[in-house]
Amino acid sequence: MTIAKNRIGGLIFLALSLGYGYSTTLIPMYPGDEYEIFTAKTLPAVLAIIGVFLSLALLISSRDEQKSELPKLDWTIAAKLMGLMVVYGLVLETLGFLIATTLFLLCGYWLLGERRKMLLFFCSLPLVTVFWYGLTQLLDIYLAPGAVLQWMGV
Repeated sequence: MTIAKNRIGGLIFLALSLGYGYSTTLIPMYPGDEYEIFTAKTLPAVLAIIGVFLSLALLISSRDEQKSELPKLDWTIAAKLMGLMVVYGLVLETLGFLIATTLFLLCGYWLLGERRKMLLFFCSLPLVTVFWYGLTQLLDIYLAPGAVLQWMGV
């Protein structure tokens, strides 16, 4: 049986969005949160709804004449990226968010085929820095600097 590639992706994205939407109902609420406009459930629920609408739009808009067999995927790159995620999780506490995430993105882009050093650097470090700033300075979320930076006295 053949099916359009867009429909496969749409169905997978729909299943993930519905599962994510269900998991948002399991988020505990603090007493008094029922009167708040924005709670711990708000953003995840909105993301789940957006995901459902986008996946339905993809399913509706995909054309039947684009039918083809399942594409041949490069599973070695996928396995390497999953291994990279495991390594990232293991070194995050030691290297800290900034260094570990920058190295993770650099290696991930390199695994995906990007070899231009300037592009690798400017797609990794500024993104991580802005994200770190938003989390630590704007949202006041504590991110440990890592054992290496603490040892260096930074």
